[in-house]
Amino acid sequence: MVTRGERDPRELSGAWVRHQRIDYPEPAPDLAPFVERYWAVDFDYATPYRQKIVPMPNVQVTMVPGAHPEVHGVCTGFQVKVLSGRGRVVGAAVRPGAFRAFLDGPVAALTDRTVRADSLPAFAGAPEEPVTTGALEEWLRRHLPAPGPDGAGREACDAVALVAADPSIARVDQLATATGSSVRRLQRLFAEHVGVGPKWVIRRYRLREVTERMAAGGRVEWAAVAADLGYADQAHLVRDFTALFGESPTHYARRYPV
Repeated sequence: MVTRGERDPRELSGAWVRHQRIDYPEPAPDLAPFVERYWAVDFDYATPYRQKIVPMPNVQVTMVPGAHPEVHGVCTGFQVKVLSGRGRVVGAAVRPGAFRAFLDGPVAALTDRTVRADSLPAFAGAPEEPVTTGALEEWLRRHLPAPGPDGAGREACDAVALVAADPSIARVDQLATATGSSVRRLQRLFAEHVGVGPKWVIRRYRLREVTERMAAGGRVEWAAVAADLGYADQAHLVRDFTALFGESPTHYARRYPV
């Protein structure tokens, strides 16, 4: 039993792998324009475990046994899910820009919200049991919009991909220049097709580079990391990281094997 103020040892030094198994099946070619990746989690916790989930700019569609699929809009901060006993969750991370094709309004309307999939006009019926990525994929296939993401959706997807690929992009005006757009137009495009603004997306991908350095192991020079990622100083990096992850970089780093 973990008491208040204590650190759950199951979240430290990669110990979670003894309680969870995560697979990342690739989407079929016809789903690839919509689905960035699938994920499947099997867990077994004798006592409840508080799983921290840090967001990426993807709408998520999830399935659990005995329930209808849910749609999770992009979350602007971390979430905590309590896992207890044995269970299974499968999900699809929808490509940024692609979920707009399933909606009759902007993706920003789903931001920080979770809804039953069948509350959206594009979805009806439930997948077949058992809960597998194959069942989720087939259910998504039955509801694919035609012809798929429009030009603006593809433009939004390409802009997010550019942020992910180019660590030198640290500001929205830099992204606007790189994409031949304007700051205001990017803000409208992202609200309509991604669900969060370009500034949030840029910050999230730069902070992902921080966790990748943690995962690589070894000593992290935080001042140097802050400079590499375009922060004015280490304090600004720590502030952004803590706001999104709910804990400081040095505290979060203890989650990774040494």
